[in-house]
Amino acid sequence: MDTPLRIATRKSPLALWQSEHVAARLRAAHPGLEVVLVPMSTRGDEQLDRSLAAIGGKGLFLKELELAMQRDEADCAVHSLKDVPMELEPGFELPAVLERADPADAFVSNTFDGIEALPQGAVVGTSSLRRQAQLRARRPDLLLRDLRGNVNTRLAKLDAGEYDAIVLACAGLQRLGLDARIRARLAPPDWLPAPAQAVVAVETRDGDARVASLVAALEHGPTRIRIEAERALNRALHGSCHVPVAAYAELDGDRLQLRAWVGSAADGSGVQAQAEGVAAQPQALGKAVAADLLAQGAGRFLG
Repeated sequence: MDTPLRIATRKSPLALWQSEHVAARLRAAHPGLEVVLVPMSTRGDEQLDRSLAAIGGKGLFLKELELAMQRDEADCAVHSLKDVPMELEPGFELPAVLERADPADAFVSNTFDGIEALPQGAVVGTSSLRRQAQLRARRPDLLLRDLRGNVNTRLAKLDAGEYDAIVLACAGLQRLGLDARIRARLAPPDWLPAPAQAVVAVETRDGDARVASLVAALEHGPTRIRIEAERALNRALHGSCHVPVAAYAELDGDRLQLRAWVGSAADGSGVQAQAEGVAAQPQALGKAVAADLLAQGAGRFLG
């Protein structure tokens, strides 16, 4: 294995942690393989003065990394799968998804123990329309403000007193050794995450057999089944960061259950649905739950 495997990655501490984790797993699976990181800055990382929805969506985190692969400056890229669009650009594939970490959201505050403990009109920061919609559903009195930047930047804004609380992903805090900042877990079934939240995925050029065979060692089958259902639902709803879609699948033997919710970041109104199916057909389950949501009028929340 004389040819190094080059991993394109964003420069944020969390992205670098995820890429280092993938690199370590690859070295363990393939003794003698040299793995190097190719850190890059993306437009999504650079434009922090506006919401992701306003500047084009989470796909902005992928574009530069895909261009690096096209220019043969990198062999693969590591992503948080929740940031990956439902349809990849032509010429790319996702041959490996790693085992899912904690899918819950984290309520983070220096003063209050949870959403219900917040005072009337408290200021809560989150950049996610899905989180805003679920916060509005529980506490319509809260003042919600956009929050961008990497995890440490967001925590610094909280610590500076700009917010009474913020909502982040548990997995991101845990991966950075910041578990102690989690005051409360916002978890299923009462609070649903983004589709594929807490899942790390490896993207490669379509048809690159060498790289696909190397990263295949990281594939976690049960996680793949769950995220196929969640992403199929999101795809059927044409979901993106412009739309507050929440979904969570649970696998029990050969049975798969999917819960989903679609709502409004403006007033917290929404519709929910759930169904169970065979694990061998996760996409069919995702489409069925999406159809249920649409039958209940979810279209009015989908722009």
